Amino acid sequence: MAWIYLALAVVFEIIFALGASASHGFTKLKVSLITVAGVVGGICFISLALKTLDVGVGYPIWTGLGAVGTVVFGALLFKEKITPAKVVCFVAIIGGVVGLKSLAGA
Repeated sequence: MAWIYLALAVVFEIIFALGASASHGFTKLKVSLITVAGVVGGICFISLALKTLDVGVGYPIWTGLGAVGTVVFGALLFKEKITPAKVVCFVAIIGGVVGLKSLAGA
């Protein structure tokens, strides 16, 4: 169940980051509310995941996958560029996530 909570935390983290950009400094009410929901959801679900997972595993996976997802969806929604250097960094982050999950033994 902890991995499901972690996956949900990642989704909310991405919603938060994209919403923070789209809210234009919290000047757009609907997007600002979505952003706040992303923060609350992310913290709630990461807290649930960390009841079982080591913080040294759960937190880096949350932030790493949240970062990768934010860049990917930022490119899709906001037309941000994905450069070859960003792709190399994605691969490194995903490799770290896979390594952490395999070492977690869960």
